[in-house]
Amino acid sequence: MIEDTRTTTPPAATHWSNRTMADHSGLSRTTVQREWKARGLKPHLVKTFKISNDPRFEEKLIDVVGLYLNPPDNAIVLSFDEKSQIQALDRTQPSLPLISGRAATMTHDYKRNGTTTLFAALDVASGQLIGKCFNRHRHEEFLVFLKLIDREVDKSKQIHIVLDNYATHKHDEVENWLAKHKRFHLHFTPTSSSWLNLVERWFRDITTNRIRRGSFASVTVLIEAIEEYIAHNNDNPKPFIWTKTAGEIIAKVRRGRVALEAVRQSRVI
Repeated sequence: MIEDTRTTTPPAATHWSNRTMADHSGLSRTTVQREWKARGLKPHLVKTFKISNDPRFEEKLIDVVGLYLNPPDNAIVLSFDEKSQIQALDRTQPSLPLISGRAATMTHDYKRNGTTTLFAALDVASGQLIGKCFNRHRHEEFLVFLKLIDREVDKSKQIHIVLDNYATHKHDEVENWLAKHKRFHLHFTPTSSSWLNLVERWFRDITTNRIRRGSFASVTVLIEAIEEYIAHNNDNPKPFIWTKTAGEIIAKVRRGRVALEAVRQSRVI
């Protein structure tokens, strides 16, 4: 039963359930549950992952983690990304409030009232955020946002920005602007490594706390809600603390690559 749980799947399903394994093995559901629990087996759960194939993965990783754990003197480290296509969704009927014995409710259907894109730069040390919403996310908007950062950050400080490899960030006009503004330094994360960009954790929070269960009659209302959330964040900022060293991450990724290669080889055989 244990070996079947680990290496096989039931007919017409992707994973075993307590019921299907009991039917398959001839054991009781209680026995299946007890044996799975004793061995830490949870067939109903699955975790997602993606190992970067960037040939400069380790080099870029060491660079970014170094900024988080040992930032340069007289400098600010910003984690930047765009949260694109945020939808202004308005529920088709009023939501019902939380009461004793019943959760708050909202309609499953909605009206789409347009989208906005949030450009956000998280100060890694303080947790404060520079943010602005745009209709689009081209290199023109990125340049506008870089100029906003230039105005917001003390002129005496160097600016180190962690960001992804989106082509907009490497456009010729962007590079020409950066060449004239020497205090800006861009640090690109490895491909398929959004987990390395701390602002993604902030995006998760604003989605959970303000956007997902919100109701927005227009894009203007949505932007006002985003700006209100940013202001609230900056009134009482709380930084995300990076703890893993580059060496620890590299060792884990190398183990992952070995495991993936073993799976590939077993499928070939």
